[in-house]
This record gives sequence, structure tokens and C-alpha cells, in this order.
Amino acid sequence: QVQLVESGGGLVQAGGSLRLSCAASGRTFSTYVMGWFRQAPGKEREFVAAIKWTGGTSSYADSVKGRFSISRDNAKNTMYLQMNSLKPEDTAVYYCAARGGGVVYNSPNQYAYWGQGTQVTVSS
Repeated sequence: QVQLVESGGGLVQAGGSLRLSCAASGRTFSTYVMGWFRQAPGKEREFVAAIKWTGGTSSYADSVKGRFSISRDNAKNTMYLQMNSLKPEDTAVYYCAARGGGVVYNSPNQYAYWGQGTQVTVSS
């Protein structure tokens, strides 16, 4: 089993920054892909970014490219999402997710493990 715990959400003004963290435990992650998804009220859960645990290859949704950066610290089994130039439309609950295998997917259905989510609110 894999346990994922997010932290770092909060309230920020438009143009500000936040860094989310996802602490992973329970398995070794050398062959895993980990990702960030978000879900706003009344909307479907959508892909934000993902990273291969080994090698660090990353992928981003077009809506966050150039503003968000995903990274991981292998020694700490922790993944991060640095969010800059935040916009009100970035407001959502952000979820950390993990899947086995080395393929990066942007569909939430491909991820077996999920954290509880952390709220990000961007005020205008």
C-alpha cells in the first residue's frame, strides 16, 4: 500500500505563490509516477502535473505551464508543486496521486493511490 499526505495549501492573493508537498510512504517508488490533480467545485478532477520518480521526467497541463513546477526529493520520499503567478481560476482542492509503472498519464483513472487533498484558494 501507498500512503500520500498533502500539505501546503492555503489562501493567497492573485499573483502570489504557494508550494504544495506530498509525503509518500509504504512502498519504494523507484518505478512510480506521481502527479498532482485538482478539482474545483462543480468541475471534474483535472490533471495539473506529473513526474517520474526515477529520472524526473515531468509533464504539465497547458494551463499551468510556465507557472507551476513539479519536483521530488528521493531521500525524503516527497513530491512538491511550486505554484507561482497564481490566478483565481487555480482555486481548487489539490490532490497528490501515484501509480505504478513508468508511463505518465494525465487521466485520474490511471492513478491508484490518492491523498486526502489540500485546499488552494486564490483571491482576486
